[in-house]
Amino acid sequence: MKRLVLLLSLVVALTASAQLTASGAFTSAPADVFPLLDKNTRMDMLDYFNSGLKTPSANRMDGRSAITELTPASLSVKLSESSSAQLALLTAGKDTVIAVVSTVAAPGLDSSVKFYDTSWKQLEGSKYFTPPTWREWVTKGHDASEVTAYAPFMLASYYIDPAKGTLTATNNLSTFLDEDIYSMVAPALNQSLTYRWNGKAFAPVK
Repeated sequence: MKRLVLLLSLVVALTASAQLTASGAFTSAPADVFPLLDKNTRMDMLDYFNSGLKTPSANRMDGRSAITELTPASLSVKLSESSSAQLALLTAGKDTVIAVVSTVAAPGLDSSVKFYDTSWKQLEGSKYFTPPTWREWVTKGHDASEVTAYAPFMLASYYIDPAKGTLTATNNLSTFLDEDIYSMVAPALNQSLTYRWNGKAFAPVK
């Protein structure tokens, strides 16, 4: 009996100390996080990637999906011809925050990000990241009206690098506006913005 109790205690301790990985979070995510991919498909995708195979997997919309990048703290996946996602693990004190970046072609790449705890409970996004507005995108000495006269909205894709603790927002308006028009507004726009994870949130790097 004592051996059984000791064994159970050891299993609990090992389970508690097991560190979450991006691949583990990918397979444990609920269906509404990756609606195109059921759990078995996600597991197959990991097997293919870890075996060095580029074999795509069929998703629920009869399209093809594949993992494109994998580290212990980050996973990127091409969901369809026009959408992709990134899952990144962020250390927040003794806890881990899971960030999921969703990117669509609209037609230029445009991203949004949601945050979850390790039980996949969605967290209040504004606590962790505030998407940049025109104020942040417009360069010093210029006014947002110089851009909004031609582009009523911004197109920006996000990428999180857990190793560096950064989130980079990349300006993609050049893929939406005509080349001549974009050349006119380009001087008024930052090409990218960088945010650094401070253990609690992504703060802008100035």
